Amino acid sequence: MRAVLDPNVIISALLSPEGSPARLLRAWQQGEFELIVSPILLGELATALAYPKLRKRITCEEARRLVEWLAAGAVTAGDPGEQPPIQSPDPDDDYLIAVAHGERALLVSGDKHLLGLAGDVPVVSPAEFLVLLER
Repeated sequence: MRAVLDPNVIISALLSPEGSPARLLRAWQQGEFELIVSPILLGELATALAYPKLRKRITCEEARRLVEWLAAGAVTAGDPGEQPPIQSPDPDDDYLIAVAHGERALLVSGDKHLLGLAGDVPVVSPAEFLVLLER
């Protein structure tokens, strides 16, 4: 199974080590699914990790190591050159749909805009993805 994790899922994994997002990262480490990233996804993650409210809980070094770990271990797809077939109400999320679509991967997100597209886009919450992995 292949999956694109929304940067909000990755950040949630850092903030709550026992939650579903953290369990997903551990499942990826154990080879239970193939993680897909792209340069724009890693850039968005690095930018978000530098926000002052997150910097209080995640050091610069931790943020740098996380981005490097994902870049080294995940499959890196190219950034999308086109709009996805279905677009999000939040245009900033369209690249996630496009990467997942282009890589034939499931999109895993906690974002309500993206989860609201579940009938049209293969998108699930972290908890739903864990259930899929357990099957």
